[in-house]
Amino acid sequence: MSISPFFLSLRNGYQAEIDDLTFDSDGRNVLRQRLSERRSELGFLLQMMELSPEMVAVVFHQGFRFKVPSAMDHLLSHESEELPEWDTLCDVVTLTPWAQDLSELILAQPMGAWFMSVAAGLEYMFGTIEHRPHAPQDEDEEEGNEEADEFDSEEEKAARAREEAGADWMVEQGFDRKD
Repeated sequence: MSISPFFLSLRNGYQAEIDDLTFDSDGRNVLRQRLSERRSELGFLLQMMELSPEMVAVVFHQGFRFKVPSAMDHLLSHESEELPEWDTLCDVVTLTPWAQDLSELILAQPMGAWFMSVAAGLEYMFGTIEHRPHAPQDEDEEEGNEEADEFDSEEEKAARAREEAGADWMVEQGFDRKD
C-alpha cells in the first residue's frame, strides 16, 4: 500500500492535534472533555476546513467505523484533488450517531464532502498501527529506514509549515499564539 504525499503531510499534524488534546498540564487524560469542547466549536472551525483539515478532522476522532480496510488503503493513495466523493465511501465507512450529526453540518458546506473523505482517511491512518510513526527497534531496522527518514524530514517540514500557517491564522482571528 502507498500513502499519497497529501495524506503523509497531514499525518503528523493530525497526530499532534490528538496528542495536544489528550493530556492536561498535570498529565491527566482529558481527551474526551477536550474533544467535546472542540466539537462544540465546529461552527467556528468550519473556516479552517480547507486550509488545515487535520486541525478540524479531530472532531470526528473515534466517530468512524471502517468496514473495508482495503478501500481505506486505496483512499490514502489519492492526492487532495483526486479524493473519492464522500457518497462513494458510504458502503465502507459508517459514522457513530454523534458523528453523523456533525457530518450533516459539514456536508452542508461547499467543501464538506471533500473534507469528510479527508477526515475519514486521517482517522483510519491514526487508528491503524502500521501507519503510525514509530521508533526503530534495532540497528538493522534503523539502517533500513534511512530513506524513510529523509522523506519524514520533508514531511515534518511541511507539517511544521502548515502548523505555523494555522497558528498565524488563529492569531489573526484574535487568539493568543499557542507555544
